Amino acid sequence: MKRALATLTTLLLASSLQAADVDVVEPYARATAPGQMNSAAFMQLSNKGDATRLTGASSSAAEVVELHTHQHDQGVMRMRQIEAIDLPANETTTLAPGGLHIMLIGLPQPLAAGGSIELNLEFEDGDTRTLQVPVQMVMPGGMKHGNKSHGMHN
Repeated sequence: MKRALATLTTLLLASSLQAADVDVVEPYARATAPGQMNSAAFMQLSNKGDATRLTGASSSAAEVVELHTHQHDQGVMRMRQIEAIDLPANETTTLAPGGLHIMLIGLPQPLAAGGSIELNLEFEDGDTRTLQVPVQMVMPGGMKHGNKSHGMHN
């Protein structure tokens, strides 16, 4: 009886701790100029399962990593740190220049185009993902150098 109860408990816990069913599409980090101490990472998060949230991120490429958005504040666009990014069920959420993004603060060295950084994503269900994120030049307006992606998608 104890063994059956332990098995049932394990199955129930496993079903309640399902990992986020989120695909990470086209991640990239913005290349920086020498002396520039901050950058950002962008991507599309395609949630194939139940609603969840991106609750954090980390990277050895930066001293601090924060989730950010841009908001209008008295006619001026300002970046604001946020606690989480909602990922609605069966929708794609875009992290792009001028909108939601992952801020990389306190870079010990510049991010060079053509390189990559490791980025860890943390979801509200405890799931984590480790990504190798390519570093790319991003032109004003969000266009990535070398392709036709504009970074501002709905």
